[in-house]
Amino acid sequence: MAMQVPTDVDADQIKSFRDFLASYNKLSEICFIDCVSDFTTREIKGKEEKCVLNCMEKYLKMNQRVSQRFQEFQMTANENFLAATRQGQAN
Repeated sequence: MAMQVPTDVDADQIKSFRDFLASYNKLSEICFIDCVSDFTTREIKGKEEKCVLNCMEKYLKMNQRVSQRFQEFQMTANENFLAATRQGQAN
């Protein structure tokens, strides 16, 4: 059955939510593979919990830094484009 999207939700919100879900799923997969090793019990061991928390913190910090660097790159590219446009108009 196909999911129906409410009419008051725009495409940007849907894309943003999909991006969030993709990031969440990737984070879950990476940290699960790295940290969970004992499947003999339903209990989460302290070592696994600590590993998951550290993994999540590192992943989120990395994601934040990448986003910050991307924004800086975009700003520099926009400034260079504007400077080139102004120089082209002056000639």
